[in-house]
Amino acid sequence: MTELDPMTDVLDGPVYVVTAASGGERDGCLVGFASQCSIDPPRFTVWLSIANRTYRVAREAECLTVHLLHRDDRALAELFGGETGDEVDKFARVAWRPGEAGSPVLEQVRIWFTGRIEGRIEGGDHVGFLLAPAAVCAPIEGPPPPLLRYRELRDLEPGHPA
Repeated sequence: MTELDPMTDVLDGPVYVVTAASGGERDGCLVGFASQCSIDPPRFTVWLSIANRTYRVAREAECLTVHLLHRDDRALAELFGGETGDEVDKFARVAWRPGEAGSPVLEQVRIWFTGRIEGRIEGGDHVGFLLAPAAVCAPIEGPPPPLLRYRELRDLEPGHPA
C-alpha cells in the first residue's frame, strides 16, 4: 500500500492508447495517466512508463497521438495494454495510418488528437509528455459513446510491469 492508495483506489478515469513513431520504429501502449493541463494555450500531458517500449520510441518522437477509448474498444485496450511491442507488432493487428510526423492514428478510434511534444516532465517511474495539438479528429455527431474506464480493465495482465 502506498500513501496515495486511499485516494487513487476510488479514481476511475478514462483510458487511452498513445502511439509514437521515430527512427523507423513505431509503438503504442495503454495509458491511464493523462489529462488536459492548460486551456490557453491548449495543452495535454500523457505519462508513459519508463519500462515501456513506447516510452523508448517516444523519447525520440516529434509527436504522439492520444486515442480516447470507448467501451466497445476493449479488444484494442487488451492488445495495447496486454502485449508488449518488444515481442509483438501491435500494428499488424489493427487498421492504422501515419499521421503528423508519422505518429500512428488508429482507424477504429473516433476521438483522438496528435500533439507535438513541447516538453518532458520527470515523474518517478513515468515521464510526462507535454503535448500541443497538431491534428485533431473530426467533431463527433450526437452523444459520445460511454468511455472505457480504468476499473473495467483492472483484470488486464499488463505486457510490461509499470
